[in-house]
Amino acid sequence: MLGDVLGLTPDETIAYSELVAMPSATVADLAAALSPYGTSLGEAHRLLRRLENHGLVARITGDERRFSAAPPAIALGALLARRQDEVRNAEVELNRLEEIYRVAAAGRGPTDVIDVVRGDDAVRHRFEQLQLGARESVDAFVRPPVIVTSSQENSAEDQAVARGVQYRVVVERGMLESQDVTVEETVEATDAGEEVRFAARVPLKLIVVDRELALLPLTSSGDVVGALLVRESTLLDALMALFEIVWEQASPLLLGASGLAGEVADHVDDDDARILGLMLSGLTDQAVAKQLGTSLRTVQRRVRALMDLADVETRVQLGWHAATHGWLRPQAAAAPEYAGA
Repeated sequence: MLGDVLGLTPDETIAYSELVAMPSATVADLAAALSPYGTSLGEAHRLLRRLENHGLVARITGDERRFSAAPPAIALGALLARRQDEVRNAEVELNRLEEIYRVAAAGRGPTDVIDVVRGDDAVRHRFEQLQLGARESVDAFVRPPVIVTSSQENSAEDQAVARGVQYRVVVERGMLESQDVTVEETVEATDAGEEVRFAARVPLKLIVVDRELALLPLTSSGDVVGALLVRESTLLDALMALFEIVWEQASPLLLGASGLAGEVADHVDDDDARILGLMLSGLTDQAVAKQLGTSLRTVQRRVRALMDLADVETRVQLGWHAATHGWLRPQAAAAPEYAGA
């Protein structure tokens, strides 16, 4: 939003937008224009004074009771230039501090590559801070239980993805069964540009940022005791190597018919494809129904139709047929896991 970028409050942004559309205005005129927002006469007066201080409005010559908006290209251009100068100065200071940090890091002893972050609030803050500070990449393992931040609450992830940070996430498949992670969330993350894969088992919770810092729980229990912040070291190298091994073995979830190959793609819609994908991931029919918000009977009917299409009699045969007869595109192919109904 304009106000966020240029440092204006939301009410200042709205007031200036109203004034731009008016040849000139008194305090009463502005209050009337802002009446849908519940702005009083006194609040309108204070807004005009603040906008005047920002250089966004000026008094009409010969009638100081009336105000007119300054031309946006001039007034906002000055604010933008000031913000750009602040950003450039901040970048210079950041580079200076980064260089000092790297020199200090080179002299760290073996015990200085790990910090202990204690308490759930501190862990949550560091988890968000790492993502907000990410420049290029975030690699993460996600496994139950959800302790610090759920996927629905992780706004830092959304902001990082919007900035172009590349996310690779491996999720333990059991989180689909428990619905801690949903198909819809996976679709939204994929559409936003994240790469999400699922594995039967994920060894630990982990986040690696820019291949420079890693955060992992201090214990594997459900209680948040703290976390370890690992800097560049052979330990970080080992964690990154572990991530790459699990990532290569994990598989994307089949999210729609676009993940199917061959003639089967012409006979199967997105719902059928998602049912097949969840079934191959090892979910029961009941769990599939919950994930897709449909009835157990509908899932069973669609699974039966898929069996007929493959000319098989059991779920195991269906999974094997899909995996061995080219139903799945390479990026969607998975070693099937089967579960009973």
